Amino acid sequence: MGRNGMRPTRVGRGLLGMTLACWVLSVPLPGEQSKPDVLFIAIDDMNDWVSLLDPDSPIKTPNLERLAGRGVLFTRAYCISPACNPSRTALLTGLRPTTTGVYGNNSDWRKALPKRRTIMQQFQAAGYAVRGAGKIFHHKSKGFHDKASFDDFQMMAPQNMPPRKLNQGPEYGSRNTDWGVWPPDERNTIDFRTADYCIKALQNPPKGKPLFLACGIFKPHSPFFAPKQYFRGTGKVSPPPRLADDWKDLPGGAQVLMRNTKWFWSGMTKLDRRLPGSYNRFVQAYAACCVFADTQLGRVLDALDASPRRKRTIVVLWSDHGFHLGEKNHIEKFALWEKSNHVPFIVVAPGVTEEGGSCERPVDLSVIYPTLLELCGLPGAECDGLSAVPLLRDPDRKWKQPALMTYGRGNHAVRSERWRYIRYADGSEELYDHKADPNEWVNVAADPRHEVVKESHRLWLPREEAPPVTNLRR
Repeated sequence: MGRNGMRPTRVGRGLLGMTLACWVLSVPLPGEQSKPDVLFIAIDDMNDWVSLLDPDSPIKTPNLERLAGRGVLFTRAYCISPACNPSRTALLTGLRPTTTGVYGNNSDWRKALPKRRTIMQQFQAAGYAVRGAGKIFHHKSKGFHDKASFDDFQMMAPQNMPPRKLNQGPEYGSRNTDWGVWPPDERNTIDFRTADYCIKALQNPPKGKPLFLACGIFKPHSPFFAPKQYFRGTGKVSPPPRLADDWKDLPGGAQVLMRNTKWFWSGMTKLDRRLPGSYNRFVQAYAACCVFADTQLGRVLDALDASPRRKRTIVVLWSDHGFHLGEKNHIEKFALWEKSNHVPFIVVAPGVTEEGGSCERPVDLSVIYPTLLELCGLPGAECDGLSAVPLLRDPDRKWKQPALMTYGRGNHAVRSERWRYIRYADGSEELYDHKADPNEWVNVAADPRHEVVKESHRLWLPREEAPPVTNLRR
């Protein structure tokens, strides 16, 4: 059932074929005579094993919690796709991969959507000064960045690499999968420079115009480098629990989808046998990167707090997807399981959200585009997601639409409050009962007792799917 009690709507092919329309309302914030500012914060590869979402986690993120205390934390938020380019393209354009054909990290998203306004362009058209820095669009090639979406933008700096690999396995992986203490001075990191730019933008806002500021924090994306001080306390971080034969009940579709990423886990296990402790240090380096990212967020929040415009600033924070650290015998994202898709998502909207709000309804990040338009009183746009403003006003209200995730054409996951249902391009399925099995160790899709559950989740799968767009030439 949809937001207005209607049956689920399928996403069609292309802009003209879309059947899920989200015409957002133009509603100003109560008591505001001018447009609010927007601070739009993206974090790369941050999963749910942080204290923001897991109070028992040894990875402490006090600044994420500080922000969450000011508004609504969505405890069951999910990416649209567990890969950078399709996730960010969908979020920034309001259109899912099944509508656009942008399924992969090399997909040329602008070729697929030559006339589609990004969320930043919507704000430009409404008279906002739009600035940004860091990783907002996928950074793999300059061709992924959209200059037209910003009035001013500081491109993400190149990764500062050590003279040689830091981990003790030169035959394992590449420099981009390295980990360890680096660099000596945090001022020489991508995210410190991004935070500096955003701090200056908050200190010097545009005169006579509202500000939309996009802050793209790159860590904890690999390589897992962080300065020495961020490794303090990570010695107590141990790898997550695993099931040795976790893949025994995976269907053929999962085996096909995962075959290109098996090398990462198999290589790590071989390295750890040869050099015991390597796996532990890898996980601890990820933890250090999370702490580092949280600290850079704190620097930006400090600048916001010092600004006279704080009380009229909407803050939206999200991660583009999660990351496996060995759960389900997998390292990386690029999967439709919980750990690849469950992400931090916080909205602070003065006059709309109350402090310390928590929403347990499953949502995917397709809600961000329409939600921001509605919060800021901008004209509506046709999109593939529903505005989450009703949940911001009342986090406990009913919300019957589950979260939908896509990775590659034909592969989808549906997450309801209790279940994760996955169907692959070959029709094979997985089903996990999160009430009884939060680690997703037992695939119960073959159990006939759950046929009704599967059918209710199948209703949310797209009926039509756009063909993949061509890859960007590099």
